[in-house]
Amino acid sequence: MPETEYSFGRSFLSLRRDQAHLMDPTSFSEPMTMEVELDSFQRQVAEKFIDLNASADEDEILSLEWIGKLLDSFLCCQEDFRVIIFNHKPQLLKQPMDRLIEEYFERSVKALDVCNAIRDGIEQIRQWQKLIEIVISALDTNQRQLGEGEIHRAKKALIDLAIGMLDEKDSSNTHRNRSFTRNKDHNQHIGYIRSLSWSVSRSWSASRQLQGIGNNLATPRASDVMATNGLALTVYTMTSILLFVTWVLVAAIPCQDRGLHVHFYFPRHFQWAVPVMSLHDKIMDESKKRDKKKKGCGLLREINQIERNSRMLSDLIDSDNFSLTDEKCTLEVKERVQELMNVCEAIKEGLDPFDRKVRDVFHQIVRTRTEALDSLGKLQNQE
Repeated sequence: MPETEYSFGRSFLSLRRDQAHLMDPTSFSEPMTMEVELDSFQRQVAEKFIDLNASADEDEILSLEWIGKLLDSFLCCQEDFRVIIFNHKPQLLKQPMDRLIEEYFERSVKALDVCNAIRDGIEQIRQWQKLIEIVISALDTNQRQLGEGEIHRAKKALIDLAIGMLDEKDSSNTHRNRSFTRNKDHNQHIGYIRSLSWSVSRSWSASRQLQGIGNNLATPRASDVMATNGLALTVYTMTSILLFVTWVLVAAIPCQDRGLHVHFYFPRHFQWAVPVMSLHDKIMDESKKRDKKKKGCGLLREINQIERNSRMLSDLIDSDNFSLTDEKCTLEVKERVQELMNVCEAIKEGLDPFDRKVRDVFHQIVRTRTEALDSLGKLQNQE
């Protein structure tokens, strides 16, 4: 669908106001409450993503802290969106707004599945954290002299960790065991890592879910914007942000059938579109860097640090030149363990707050949908 062109820096709503003012200069002596509200929403979304883009340098983007800020911004936008819907309920029963809001709620249900899958991925990271703690405990030279037993224990935990961090498609065990019991098959390592309780089905695909959220998402036609007094733009904006945020979550956190090849195009005359597309490009650049090194199970910065530091430590203690009596070797082990301790501490501090924010996103989406549908049902019954 061809993009409707507006002059740079002017929203469709302000253009509509100017046209109406020319027709009747006395009709808008007081501020148009609805227009001010919708313009404010567009501006708030833009400001939040401009700030997120400004803070998304190479060291911060896709960290637990940065994605937490992204979720905070989404929650604020979602709450503003909920208030707008509540304030203009009668409009939602009219065409084409009834169709647009129904489509949004259908997409939001798909986003709930993404939230469930992401919380499963968070639990998987917690399992990796436990293995890192085993490695740290075994190789902590401040507590004891290293011996063959400690090295063997650390090697086993590192092997479990490496297998657990394989992509689903790269693993020989392509189906997850859906219980907390340990697998009794020939591969005990995979059984230990993969023995999680997953809340999405084995056939569920994050890639397909994202495609479903973004399917047929297009800029509203000018006639739809006029007919809805600008509400169509608000729904389009919230849908776009929903798609982007779920895409970032899938990019960062391990989940089934991760895929980042979702078509994004947001017209630049939306104030928020430029920072959102800039963030998209930065994340795709990170993905390309990671794919060159190793097919990862998530672009989260802390996952990258786990992969890198555990691999370097494993290479060190597996080396033919490694010796417990070599002071240089033991010093290097100490340095690698300290790096693992740092990332383990970052996960301890950041993962639980991040988990709560994903849960908050889930409940906020449910609340918005439930309240709107209940209110619309009551309105329909009154007619």
